[in-house]
Amino acid sequence: MTMLQVGQEAPEFVGTTDENSEFTLSDLRGHVVVLYFYPRAHTPGCIKEACSFRDNMMRLVGLGVKVVGVSVDSVKRQASFKAKYNLDFPLIADEDKTVTSSYGVLKPNGKSALRVTFLIDREGIIRHIWEKVKVTGHVDQIIEVLKELKL
Repeated sequence: MTMLQVGQEAPEFVGTTDENSEFTLSDLRGHVVVLYFYPRAHTPGCIKEACSFRDNMMRLVGLGVKVVGVSVDSVKRQASFKAKYNLDFPLIADEDKTVTSSYGVLKPNGKSALRVTFLIDREGIIRHIWEKVKVTGHVDQIIEVLKELKL
């Protein structure tokens, strides 16, 4: 399994959100999307990352960005994660691992996602990829690249 590359079209997917509703990536065409994959809801690094997106949401929205999180957790676990930490963006429950597989971010053991973030432009093209994300300062890095690329 190979991870996607900058310049490729982001693979379309239909997933189930934390609210048990259908989410389609193409519904966000016309918006810049930060699609971030994380290993497991309710774990220390994932809590810190999700809360950082939440705490910086006004900065991201001000740049026209939509944030979407994806992990292989169940809808119920995603819903409790979102509620407990008051997250204000959709979390996709990729229980069958189709999204993580199509983006090449399923861990070799097949049990969770790698911590990787994709920046997708308004036309659905991947413009930047952060691999092996370090949670501290990650949102600042995203904002810096957004301003550089003028998306």
